[in-house]
This record gives sequence, structure tokens and C-alpha cells, in this order.
Amino acid sequence: MALTEVYWDHHIPLPKLAPIQAKVTVALVALLCFINSYDGEFVFDDSEAIVNNKDLRPTAPLNNIWSNDFWGSNLSSNSSHKSYRPLTVLTFRLNYLVAGGLHPVGFHVLNIVLHAVISALMIDVFAILIGGLAYDEKGRILNHAPKTSLLAAVFFAAHPVHTESVAGIVGRADLLCALFFQLSFLTYCKAFNKGSDRDDRFSVQWVVVSLLLCAAAMLCKEQGITVLGVNAAFDVLLICNVNVYELSQRLLLRKNPLDVSEIFRMGLLTRLALMGLGGLLMLYARWRIMGTGPPAFTEVDNPASFAESVFLRIVNYNYYYSLNAWLLLCPWWLCFDWSMGCVPLIKSATDWRMVWLLLLWCILIGLISQALCSQDSQRRRTLTLGLVLLVVPFLPACNIFFRVGFVIAERVLYLSSAGYCLLLAYSLGHCFCRWSKHRRLLCVMVLALLCVYVVRCALRSHQWRSEQSLFSSALSVCPLNAKVHYNVGKNLADKGNTAAAVSYYREAVRLHPTYVHAMNNLGNILKEKNELIEAEQLLSKAVSIQPDFAAAWMNLGIVQNSLQKFEKAEKSYWNAIRFRRKYPDCYYNLGRLYADQNRHIDALNAWRNATVLKPDHSLAWNNMVILLDNTGNLGQAELIGREALRLLPNDHTIMFSLANVLGKLQKYKESEGFFLHALRINPNAASCHGNLAVLYHRWGKLELAKEHYELSLKLDPEAPGTRDNYNMLRRKLDQHKRSAP
Repeated sequence: MALTEVYWDHHIPLPKLAPIQAKVTVALVALLCFINSYDGEFVFDDSEAIVNNKDLRPTAPLNNIWSNDFWGSNLSSNSSHKSYRPLTVLTFRLNYLVAGGLHPVGFHVLNIVLHAVISALMIDVFAILIGGLAYDEKGRILNHAPKTSLLAAVFFAAHPVHTESVAGIVGRADLLCALFFQLSFLTYCKAFNKGSDRDDRFSVQWVVVSLLLCAAAMLCKEQGITVLGVNAAFDVLLICNVNVYELSQRLLLRKNPLDVSEIFRMGLLTRLALMGLGGLLMLYARWRIMGTGPPAFTEVDNPASFAESVFLRIVNYNYYYSLNAWLLLCPWWLCFDWSMGCVPLIKSATDWRMVWLLLLWCILIGLISQALCSQDSQRRRTLTLGLVLLVVPFLPACNIFFRVGFVIAERVLYLSSAGYCLLLAYSLGHCFCRWSKHRRLLCVMVLALLCVYVVRCALRSHQWRSEQSLFSSALSVCPLNAKVHYNVGKNLADKGNTAAAVSYYREAVRLHPTYVHAMNNLGNILKEKNELIEAEQLLSKAVSIQPDFAAAWMNLGIVQNSLQKFEKAEKSYWNAIRFRRKYPDCYYNLGRLYADQNRHIDALNAWRNATVLKPDHSLAWNNMVILLDNTGNLGQAELIGREALRLLPNDHTIMFSLANVLGKLQKYKESEGFFLHALRINPNAASCHGNLAVLYHRWGKLELAKEHYELSLKLDPEAPGTRDNYNMLRRKLDQHKRSAP
């Protein structure tokens, strides 16, 4: 363990702050960078992981978070993403409870605070990795590289690649994982603080606590298990002070027999065995939890993993690594999604992009050679541990052990960026040490870099505040990404701008001709615009590409029904139900088809199925009441209406339909009550005023009838039949006046 000052540290032009001051400074930098995202919306993946995730609701059993994945689907389901992050979901649930609902401010604030805490703790992590492990008499970490660790922590706090993890609420998984990762590492370091000068003593209890914190990190995000690799490297290189280069020379050249007695005496093998056993148990538990095996990803998610040859797969994986490295070096081109053509595959060795692979490996080999072969023990240790912190947390995302579901994901660089920041701070320290004549220029460059980082974080955080700005920002970064165009189109369509949405959906389909979701959404818009022929063609193509696409089958059925292709529509609806058995909206539309064909019993059965699957399906309940009313089954219509109102006591459309039925049954008083209740909920319903007027007309309350006829005509002068009924009432009132004595 190094117990002397790091020789380049005092050359760095930063003040030597007290530990608390340094942590507060770094935390403030982190807050400055990302504070403008605090009032952002739920964006992108937040919709599925938070807004539509029933596990966040207080009504959902708490046990669900332990049996469902990150997105709220059951882990045993074949459609599950298998992302098991119950502790992250638990924090979302706590946010929901504290805020009393889905209010994004609380979610964003906690993310920003977590990043500030993690950035502050990075000072201790960097201090140990750069300057060695030492404690004072009070058990506090001694920082032998206060300036280097502060500079590295400031770079980490302000790195723009973190924006997705901080400004995107779903990034909570990366933040919590990083926090427990740090705590696991720092706790592992605690195992060597025995208040004794003997280096061979360590605390098994602290090692076990470190393993438990590793498990907690893994329950926040799968990447958390990589802290075991960092702990092991730290133990070998810093605690046991093993010279890897010298060790490899002895083993390869068989010079001087290796003396392992010292390693045994220091308990290294015991600690490695504990960590190995703990890691295997975590992996086994994780595998059992996944149930049906790993998730199934498609070529769209990760095209390189589906490349024809092993050579092309390796080449493209390495190209992805170089792009990740570029994001760390120059985090200006950031995008919420890098799939679907954003990164075209390298298909031959003559592709000019092969240069980036060679450059990446030249740099890595240079760093590794310095880390292993340098005569300077401090440089050797810092470079090696920096590379470990850079590479090891990235391993789960590198496609070596298993296929991942993305091309590039900025969020997976959250932990790896700590290794990059350590190496950057080390490099700058050496520059200040060797080029003292250019100290002022170097200071300006470092300050400029930090300012660029802060400004880029602020700009990128602002883009993450809304889906419109987030999706639009990606158009210039990934213009070939079909998903970017799809999301811009979907956002526009959700805001009612369907005309603009059509062009983006068309571009998404052009860029990715088998993009079934874009076809489905485009078909829906064309259906609403009554462009039924093209809508049918698009939806038919979507289901031919993906035969189990239930939503597209249902939408195809709606279009075919509008085209009066009733047999084809019925088949499409049943295909949708075959692929999604619990599909209440499809049963509702099937009922409408049967009603159009006067197949009343089939229509009622379909709508009843819809209400069984979704008891609050207002349209299905209302249609049953109306159909029974129209076919003269007033008694059954009354029963269905009352049943519906027990489930939906404030649904004014069902009140309106039931009031009509009761009026025909001459239950005038009760009918009046439902009409008035419906009008209290929706006072501007012209049809409700008109039908209440008809009720009063029949009931003989002519003045009240006149009042509501007039209100109905005021709200809708063209209301069918109301004008005639009103004129009839006026003639009747005139007759009463003339006949009055």
C-alpha cells in the first residue's frame, strides 16, 4: 500500500481542499450541470418503466416487484426483457407514494441528488486507486492524491455522457447501481483497516458486507456484479502489491521460482475465494430468477450479433467499442437511441471505418504496456487500476458473454466513465509535471474543457426535459435511425399534428422497410383520414412481416370493417385475439362488427367479453345498453346499465343511456335523476339536454321541457329532431294558453 504523496499531484493547479469541502465542491458541480432537468417530463422509456408500470401503484402488491421485471412484466413470460431490478423499482414506488401520484419532479430531483452523492464519493474511490489505501487514527481515508482525485471527480460530475442516466428517470438503475458499487468497493477497503501495522490482517465481516452491497448493486442493475472484478484487481495490485509484468515474466520464462508464501500469508486467496463464491451464488440466483432463460433480442436491437461470419461480428463489436470510447472523449454527439441503421454495419475489411478499430487498440495497447512495464510503481498502479475501472464495468455490455439488446447505450458508460476520468486526470497531472513552462496554457485548456462539459450537460439536460426536444435532437445525430423518425412522428401524432407525423412515419418505413410499428401507426392515421386502401395495404404488410402482431391485426380488422369486407375483418379480429387472448379493445371492435351485421347476440357476447377482461370498458358497457334498448329489450338494458354504473358510478355516457331506457319504461323520476346527474358531470351535452326535454315533454312538465329544449338548441342548433320537438312543444303551449280561461 502506498503511503506517500503522489509526486505529480502538487503540480495540478487546484487548491488542496479539506475532504468535506472537496465533496461539497464536486456535488455542487454535479448539481450545476443537471439541475435544469428537475422539472422535465416523463420521456422515452419512462413511459413503460414508470407511467405504465402497475408495480408502482400502491394498489399493486409489494411482492410483485420481486417477481416482475423492470418494466412490470412477469419474469416467467417469454416477452419479458429479463431486466431484474427490484430495488430500483422500489425507489420509483416510494417516489410515487411521496408525491401522491405520477409527478415527475420528485423522480428527477432524486436522480440529480443521487448523481451529486455519487460524484462526491468518487473522490474517496479515486483517492484510493491513485494514492493507495491508508487510514488515519480515526479510521478515515487518507488522501495522498487530493488534487488529482478532486480533478477526476469534477470531470466525472460534469461528464455529458451521464445525461441519459441523470435526466432520464429510467437511468435511476445506473445511478443506484453505481452508488452500491462504490459502497461495496469502499467497504472492501474497510476490511484492511484493523488499527494495526500488520498488513496480513483483514476483516472477513467487511468482505461479507462488501458482497452484500454487491448483491444490492446487482438488484439495481445487472452491471453491479462487476465490482467484484474491481475489488479483486485492487486487492492484487494495491493490497498485495503484485507486479503483474514481473509475475508474467516469471511464469513465461520460468526464471526464479514464484514465491507464493507471501500471498498466502496476506490472505489473498481466501478473499478471492470468498468473492468468487459470492459471485457464483449471485449469478446462479440471477439465472434462476430469469425463469425461461435469457431474453430474445432481434436483429433490429443488435445487428452486429446477427452478422454472417464470426469475423464480421468481432469487427463490428470492436467498432462499437471505438464509438463508446469516442463518446467518452468527445461527448458532443449524443442520442437517446443508436439502433435501426444509426450505426451501419462494417461488411468488409476495406471499410474505411476499420481505422477507428486500429486506433482504439493502438491506444489501449500503449496504455496497457505503460501500465505493465513502467518502472514507476505509482504510474503502473494508477494506469492499471484506471484501465480496470474503465473496462470491467463495461464487460456486461460488450457482447462477449451474451448478446445485448442495443448497439450503443450511453447509460452503460456511467461507471466506465469513472475509469476514463481517472486516466484523464492522471494524464493532465503528468502534463503539468513535465510541461511546467506551459502551465498557464494547460490551465486554460483544462478550464475550457470543464466549461464545455458543463455547457454540454446543461444543453443536453434541457433536451431531455420533453420528448419533443429529445426526439428532435436525435435527427441531426442519427438521421438514418428509423426509430428516431418513428418517435418524432409518434410525439407529433400524440399532440394531434397527424399531418406532420405522416411524413416521419413514412421516412421510418423507408429507412427500415420491415418496421411494423411504424406501419401500424401510419395505417392508423390513414384510417382516421379515410385513406382506407393504403391503410389496409400497410397493415396487411405489417402482419405478414410479424404474424403475431395483435394490435396490427385489430387495426386491420377496423379498416376492413370500414371497407365492408366483413368476413376478412372478422378473421383479422380473431387473429388478434388468438395472439393476445386478453384483448378487450379487440372484443369491443368485434362487437361493433357484429352489430353492423345485425348479429345482435354475437355483438352482446363480444362486448360482455370486453367488460369481463376490462371491467371499466365504458364503451362496451354503453353499447350493450344501447343495443338492448334499440332491440326493445328494455328490462335487460336496465339491468346492464345498473351493473355498469356500479363499476363506473361517474360515467355520464352510461347514465345518459340508462336514463333513456328508464324513460321508455315510464320510470320518469328515476330517469330524471340520471339525466340531471349526467348534466352535473357534463353540463354542455346538447343531446342530454334534448333527451331530458323529451322526458319532461312526455311527463307533462312542459315548462321544464321548453327550458331544456332551448338549452340543447343553444349548445347545438343543428341537433337532429330537437328543433321539431321544440316547435311541437311550442304549439302545444300556445294551445294551452288559448284554451286557458
